Amino acid sequence: MTENNSKKQLSGSSPLYTQLRDILRDKIISGEFKVGTAIPSENELSNTYGINRLTVRNAISILIREGLLKSIKGKGVFVLNSKIERDLYTLRGFTKTMKDKNTSSKTTILNKTTKPAGKLLSKKFNINEDDDIYVIKRLCYANKEPISLEYIHIPKYILPNLDKINLSFFSIYELFEVYNINLVTADETLEIVRLDDKHSKLLSLDTPSWVMLFECTSYADTGRVIDFTTTYTRGDKCNYNVHFNK
Repeated sequence: MTENNSKKQLSGSSPLYTQLRDILRDKIISGEFKVGTAIPSENELSNTYGINRLTVRNAISILIREGLLKSIKGKGVFVLNSKIERDLYTLRGFTKTMKDKNTSSKTTILNKTTKPAGKLLSKKFNINEDDDIYVIKRLCYANKEPISLEYIHIPKYILPNLDKINLSFFSIYELFEVYNINLVTADETLEIVRLDDKHSKLLSLDTPSWVMLFECTSYADTGRVIDFTTTYTRGDKCNYNVHFNK
């Protein structure tokens, strides 16, 4: 996102960083800076308003503390709905799990489509059958080997701009964070299934092959279902740990 290149001078009536903070806050509240999108970079804001980058950084830091913005390393500063707090000690996505295990990882988006929810998913998400959902098909790699194939289902109203977002640069959990969606719990089932030739080849397996099938339904702190994901995972590359308390 960029602003008009002509410089806009700030007055000397109050600290420059508070003036910029107020300008950015107004743009967020008015909707000029839309939820889920990046604001102009520090360099762009510095050039636009004729101030140094430290001043820009101070203004942005305040808005981050207020919960209006979220900084994602290497990707920019994004507009949030409001201040968020997340507690995901055990509920986490593929990217975060691999990072915690110091394992190099990547995901490849094979397909991203929109379709009507239909009977089954409309009941799961408590939406109408003709409401749109996103279906994301992606292949997950660890140490350069494919280990799982995922089908992620998310109602369009939850992430309305998902069709415009490059998922090569964002994890799904980062997008939930940007949209102030606080995931707190999930229900997951495990089944051993036989994968067909086509999907086995994607996972570099002899065809046909037996794999672990996980079906995971994630819930926000509001109680609503946020996503439903089916994951086909190679048993020779992953194991599944469960901890029970008496």
